Amino acid sequence: MRILTIGHSYVVAMNRRLPQEWALAGHDVTVAAPAFYHADLRPLECETGESEGFALERIPVRFSRKVHVFRYGRALKRLMDRGRFDVVHAWEEPYIYSGYQIARWTPRTSSLIYSTFQNLPKRYPPPFSWMERHAMSKAAGWTAFGRTIADNLCSRDIYADRPWAEIPLGVDLGAFRPSPELRAEVAREIGWAAEGPPVIGFVGRFVPEKGIDLLLEALERLDGPGQRWRVLFVGGGPMEDKLERWCRLRGPEAGRVLTGVLHARVPAILNGIDIGVVPSRTTPKWKEQLGRILIEFMATGVPVVASDSGEIPYVVENAGVICGESDVTAWAGALNRLIDDAGLRTQYSETGLAHVRRRFDWRIVAERFVRFFGNVIDRRRI
Repeated sequence: MRILTIGHSYVVAMNRRLPQEWALAGHDVTVAAPAFYHADLRPLECETGESEGFALERIPVRFSRKVHVFRYGRALKRLMDRGRFDVVHAWEEPYIYSGYQIARWTPRTSSLIYSTFQNLPKRYPPPFSWMERHAMSKAAGWTAFGRTIADNLCSRDIYADRPWAEIPLGVDLGAFRPSPELRAEVAREIGWAAEGPPVIGFVGRFVPEKGIDLLLEALERLDGPGQRWRVLFVGGGPMEDKLERWCRLRGPEAGRVLTGVLHARVPAILNGIDIGVVPSRTTPKWKEQLGRILIEFMATGVPVVASDSGEIPYVVENAGVICGESDVTAWAGALNRLIDDAGLRTQYSETGLAHVRRRFDWRIVAERFVRFFGNVIDRRRI
């Protein structure tokens, strides 16, 4: 199968494991990624991967600071015109301009398939609603990255009348894996004793919807900061100053903030964490669409405590602790239990590892995509 997959996430080499798995399975794969993109935490040049096995096309883009209006250069159209691809896979939303571009430029001989994270029943104003309708009129099918996404979009005619499948993102089990050696290395980097008290870790954007305030309030209810537990905040965003102040008040043995961490360094950092927290909180315009860090925590053997926002309960299932997204008492109780009970942490670590290996291994996820692509192509031939 000749597959062209397009997405701004592919600017990061670690995000290209899906097409790499397709290539390893013997498919002819081309990846189109922005040559440069303003990502959530920093601007990025398209990263070079090692032995990826597919053709990587770096496409100039414009307006990448605003995801709704950013657009690919016409080098993408030229690639589509000459490629004769069986499948054009768009890891861009159909209601944004780049998703609309892909629909306009996809040849009729190719099956256009979108992968989407839309898990709220939004109705977009013109011109985005027009672009979405045009994009879906050209689409041969679509995939949802989770159950809440599928439930949302199946209620809309322009999606429900197309073939679809619920297929999650995956995790690189080679990169994200338990490593005692990395744990000691991370402790040294932070300036902590490797055998000190358990480390509670938050990894992500420092923004209100990621539950920073809830987490800080829960931590305030725990006794023994620095002696009984430590906390590590990894990421960046507008709440960085607040986190820095919070850590300074409690001392360097109680809390640290790490910013500017490269994507490739994240697997090592996770090995320095004993309890992973994902306290996302729903807002009128957003709820958690996956929480990729959840599957990365579990793949690294880190037990997780997470909120019940959006897709999180369906990602975690019984492999971690789910707390109400506003229930500070439940959060403090869950953290206390895991801090004090190493056996319970081990139990959740083993359950989480088995869970991601069964459901989120990129090889398994890639096979599901290929089966869906084949079904869509066969349906178009009838």
